[in-house]
Amino acid sequence: MATDLKVYYLTNVIAPYYVPVLERLRDSLGDLRVFVSTPMEPNRDWKPEWGGLDVSIQKSLSYARHWRHEQGFSDKFWRHIPYDTLPVLLRDRPDVVISLQLGFRTLQAAVYRRLCSKTRLIIWTGMSEHTEKGFSAWRTAQRRLLLSAADAVLVNGASGREYLLRLGVPPEKVFYVPYCAEIAPNLEIPIEREPRVARRLLYIGQLTPRKGLIPFLKLFSEWLRRRPAETYEFWIAGEGPLRGDLQQMPLPPQLQVRFLGSIPYGKLPEAYAQGGVFVFPTLADEWGVVVNEALAAGLPVLGSRYSQAVEEVVEDGVNGWTFRPDHEDEVFSALDRMHQAAPGEVERMRSVGRERIRAFSPAYGAQCYMNAIDFTRPSAAFATGASWPEKSEEQTR
Repeated sequence: MATDLKVYYLTNVIAPYYVPVLERLRDSLGDLRVFVSTPMEPNRDWKPEWGGLDVSIQKSLSYARHWRHEQGFSDKFWRHIPYDTLPVLLRDRPDVVISLQLGFRTLQAAVYRRLCSKTRLIIWTGMSEHTEKGFSAWRTAQRRLLLSAADAVLVNGASGREYLLRLGVPPEKVFYVPYCAEIAPNLEIPIEREPRVARRLLYIGQLTPRKGLIPFLKLFSEWLRRRPAETYEFWIAGEGPLRGDLQQMPLPPQLQVRFLGSIPYGKLPEAYAQGGVFVFPTLADEWGVVVNEALAAGLPVLGSRYSQAVEEVVEDGVNGWTFRPDHEDEVFSALDRMHQAAPGEVERMRSVGRERIRAFSPAYGAQCYMNAIDFTRPSAAFATGASWPEKSEEQTR
C-alpha cells in the first residue's frame, strides 16, 4: 500500500454521496488533500459537506455552457478553470496527483508532471463511448496528447475503457473505478413492497433534457393508451428547467404523475422506500449514482443503456429491464416485460439487485484508487495486477 505518499485530488466539487469513498482513500494513504474548483455548482441542490476531508477551494473562473450531443439534446453544465493549479502543485510538491477530466486543470497537472519527473499523474476521465460522441478531430487529438502524459487513467466502466484504448492509452494503464456511493442507509430499507407501491414508478434526479424524461413520458403515455384498463403512478423527485414542461404534458387519465420537488440528500432513502420500480431514461450519463441507490433500496431498474451504471450493474430480466431510449420498440418492449413480470419474479429481482450493488461500497471504491496509485510507484509498476480487473461474482451481470 502507498501509505508514504502525499496525494492531491483535484476535482470540480464533492458530491455528498462520494465523501465516504474519499475518506476511505485518505485512511488508506494517511495523507490526502482534496482541491475543489467551487464549493458547489449552482445547478445542484446539495450543500457542501466534506466530512473529515482536508478540502481547499481553488482560485477558479466558472461559467455555464451548453453541451450539445449528437443524440439531439442540449444540456447546461458548468465549466471551471482553476488557474492556480500549477502554482499550488509546484509549491507543495505532492508525490501523486489525481486530476478529474481532460481540461485546463489536468493540463496544469501534466505540466507539473513534466517539470517534476519523480511525481506521478493519474487522470480520472469519467466517460463512456456514448457520452463522448461527436467530438471534433482536433479535440480528440488534444485528448490523446493529454492522456499520453498520464501514468494511469481511471474510468467508470467497460465502455469508457474502450474509448480510452481507441485514444491510444495502453491497456495496463487503465484502471476501473466505478462510482461507489454510500448506500448503507438504502440497504436497511425493507425489501418487500405493498402491491400498490410495487407498481409505482419512481424517478430521482435533475429535470433536464439530458435525463430523457419528456421522450420517455411520451412513449409511456402511448403505451398506456393502448391499454386503457391499466393504471400507473409515476413519482418524480427533483428540480430543473423542464419541470413546467413536464407538468403541462398531456397524459392519459390512467397515469398519475406526482412531483415531489427537491429532496434533501439525507431524506432520499425515504423517497426510495416509496417506489416500486426505478426509472432512469437518460439520453447520456457517464454513470448515474441513482442506479446504485435504487438497487440498494430494493428497486428493479427500468433503465437506459446510455447510462454506464445500467450497462455495468443492471441485467435485463435479472435486476431490471433495459432499453435504448431513442428506440421506440425497445422502450415498449421493456415496459411490456416490466408489466408482465409476476410479483414473485419482481421480489427475486429486488434481492438480486441489492446483493449485486452491495459490493460497490466506499471501501471498494477506495481500493480501486489504491490499485492505480500503487501501480504508478516505480517499484510497484506492473507488479500489482494493473491490467483490467476481473469483476467479482457480485459485480458481474
